Amino acid sequence: MALPHALYDVATLRQLEAMAITRLGVPGIELMERAGRASFELARRQWPAARRLAIVCGTGNNGGDGYVIARLAHGAGLKVTMIQCGPVATTGDARLAYQRMCDVGVPISAEFSALGQADLCVDALFGIGLNKPVLGDAAAAVAAINTAKVPVLSIDIPSGLLADTGAVAGCAVQATATVTFIGLKQGLVTGAARDHVGQLFFDALEIPTALFDEVSPSATCATWEMLRPSLAPRPRTAHKGSAGHVLIIGGAHGMSGAARLAAEAALRVGAGLVSVAAHPEVAASINQGRPEIMAHGIATAGALGPLLARASVVAIGPGLGQSPWAVELFSKFRAHPGPLIVDADALNLLASDPESRERWVLTPHPGEAARLLGCDTADIGQDRFRAARALHSRYGGVVVLKGAGTLVQQGPSRTAVILGGNPGMASGGMGDVLTGVIAGFIAQGLPSSEAAVAGAALHAMAGDLAAAAGERGLLASDLMPHLRELVNPRHSH
Repeated sequence: MALPHALYDVATLRQLEAMAITRLGVPGIELMERAGRASFELARRQWPAARRLAIVCGTGNNGGDGYVIARLAHGAGLKVTMIQCGPVATTGDARLAYQRMCDVGVPISAEFSALGQADLCVDALFGIGLNKPVLGDAAAAVAAINTAKVPVLSIDIPSGLLADTGAVAGCAVQATATVTFIGLKQGLVTGAARDHVGQLFFDALEIPTALFDEVSPSATCATWEMLRPSLAPRPRTAHKGSAGHVLIIGGAHGMSGAARLAAEAALRVGAGLVSVAAHPEVAASINQGRPEIMAHGIATAGALGPLLARASVVAIGPGLGQSPWAVELFSKFRAHPGPLIVDADALNLLASDPESRERWVLTPHPGEAARLLGCDTADIGQDRFRAARALHSRYGGVVVLKGAGTLVQQGPSRTAVILGGNPGMASGGMGDVLTGVIAGFIAQGLPSSEAAVAGAALHAMAGDLAAAAGERGLLASDLMPHLRELVNPRHSH
C-alpha cells in the first residue's frame, strides 16, 4: 500500500484505534491479527527465500503482533524461533496472541544466538508506547539485532525510536524495512529515524477512511510529484518581467560561490531576472561563468536601495559573513517590505537581534536553529517538530528546518515533512541552492508558504536524481540540470 500523505502523533493514533474498537466493533485482538498478517505477508514478498525467522518480542502489544507473525510463519512451514525479552503479558490481547502461538508449538527462546542463524529477524520489541530510554535487557536485545548481520523487519516502528519525534531513546533497531499500521507516525520520516526505518511500508488494517475524517493529522508529507501541478504552465506571452526579479544579497570576500549558486538556482527554476548584491571585491567574478546573473558591487547599504526597489523577492545570507559590511546590509534588508528569505549567516545575525514578521521565509539548519532558539543543536534533534513550531512562534513567517526529513512550518499548526533527499546532499552549497529555488518560486508568484514546501520538495528530488551516480562527491551545482528538468512538465517523473 502506498504511503499516505497524512502524519499522526501518538495521541491521535490511540484515538483512531479506540474508535475502531468501540465504534466499528473491531476487537483489539482482530487488529493485532491483521497487523501480524500484514507483516508476515510483507516479509514473504520482500524476502521470499527466507526459511528461518527469529522474532524478538517485547512485553506489550508490539510483542503481540510478533506472536501472530510467529504463529503464521510456523503454520507456513518456516523454521521459527520466538525470542522473548521481558515477561509475557498476563492479560489482554497480547496474552491471547501468545497463547494462540503456544498452542501451535512455536519454540520459545531467550537466547539471542538464534539471530545469527536466521534469514530474517523480526523486531517486535517496542511500539509507539515507548516513552523512556531503552536500558538493560532491552538494550542488549537491540544491540543483538543490530549486530546479527541479517535483514530486519521492524513492526510498526523500529524499537527504541520515539514515534512523535523520530529521536532515539538511548538505542534503536536499525531496520532494513519497517511496516507501520493504521496511520503514518510523524516520527518515522524525519531526524534520526532516517537512519533506522529503512524502507517504509504502510497498512491501514482495513480501517475505513471515513474514520480518519474525524481526526486531524499532526503534519503532512510532501514530495515534488505531489506539488508539481501547483506550478502553472507559462503563458505563451510570458516575458522576463512577468517571471519576477530575485535579488540575492551575499557574497563576501572568499564566499562568492554561495551567492552564485543561489542565483543560478533561482534562474534554473524559472525566475525572469536575478541580481546579486555582493562585496565589490568579488562581484565581478560572480557572473563570469554565468553571464545571465546581474552582479553588483555593493560597498554600503545605501547602494542597495535601487536594487531593493526592483526586486520581487529578496534573499539574504548565502556567503554573507558576519562582518560590519554584512551587518549593515542586513539592517537595510530588514526594512524592506516585500517577501524575504533569510539564510545562513543572516540567520545568525537575526539570532542576535530577533524579530517576528509574516512575510519572510527562514531556512535554518539545526545549528542555526539552535542559535535562533538559544539552545543546543542536540535539543533540535530531540524533537524537530517542536523546534519548528518554536521557531515559527518566535520569528513568524515560514520556517524551513533543514536536515534529514526537512520540516516546513507554514503556520502555528501546519507542518509539512519533505520526503526525499539523501546524505550526498550534506555538502557545501546545498542550502544556497535551496534558498535560490524558493526565491525563484516566490518571484514567479507562488505564496511564500507554498514556495517553501515546493522548493524544498523540488530540491530533495533534484538531489536524489543527481545522486544516481553516487552520493559521495555530490556537488550542489550537480542539481542545476535536474532543477530545470523537473520544473518542466514534459519531464515529470
